[in-house]
Amino acid sequence: MCQLLGMNCNNPAEITFSFEGFSARGGLTDEHKDGWGIAFYHGSGCRLFTDHLSSITSPLAEMIKRNPIKSCNVIAHIRKATQGTIILENNHPFMRELWGRYWIFAHNGDLKNFHPELQGLYHPVGETDSELAFCYLMEGLRTRFPDASAQAIPESGVLFDAITDITREIASHGVFNFMLSNGDALFAHCSTNLHYVVREYPFSTAALIDCDKSIDFSQFNKPDDKIAVIATKPLTSDEAWSAFHPGELKMFLAGHPAKGVVVASAIS
Repeated sequence: MCQLLGMNCNNPAEITFSFEGFSARGGLTDEHKDGWGIAFYHGSGCRLFTDHLSSITSPLAEMIKRNPIKSCNVIAHIRKATQGTIILENNHPFMRELWGRYWIFAHNGDLKNFHPELQGLYHPVGETDSELAFCYLMEGLRTRFPDASAQAIPESGVLFDAITDITREIASHGVFNFMLSNGDALFAHCSTNLHYVVREYPFSTAALIDCDKSIDFSQFNKPDDKIAVIATKPLTSDEAWSAFHPGELKMFLAGHPAKGVVVASAIS
């Protein structure tokens, strides 16, 4: 299956260090070599980069490593194809607009017998169950909040409850690890594997598992910085990563887990 990487912080930060280790899993230290992508929020805008090449051979991935981009919310994905061919339109993350904001989504897993009838508000461009699930999720949010608009967006806790309901429905079809963001909050659901670490004062050093690289975070962060990094599997060998419970959905705000609930699913 694929792997996920996300970052949510209270102040804009670089994800270069984590992405270095994560991208190595795209064909060097692991088998996720069927494409990759990463999205960076900037205020109401979003930079989205995707490539059908593996993250260890892609010149675009190398550019991301050499040109750090600061953001408060980042979602990245390396793909091992289970549904859909290896073409650009099947690469995660996916982007859609809702209430005047870009929403970003990436999925790790395999959904069986998932063929919802979409209402026509959102359509998949590619062939994956992942993009279909994203379109269904977006339609579900729009339907649940018919009076919402760019001037009246549901607050994060209310969104969390709605996403919980939709996640429960989709997760009944199989493995549904995902990350979702609207630029303010980052929502992460674990069917099988997902971990997170919060980096904050006093900052320590860390060494990557997948390549020979370490960093002293105290040299790059201010005392008030708080950075949550979420990944399918821990990226460093000397930090206290916390595992999600199977079926758990968490919401990250300003660099820390703000809300969580275990969502019933078909995965035991």
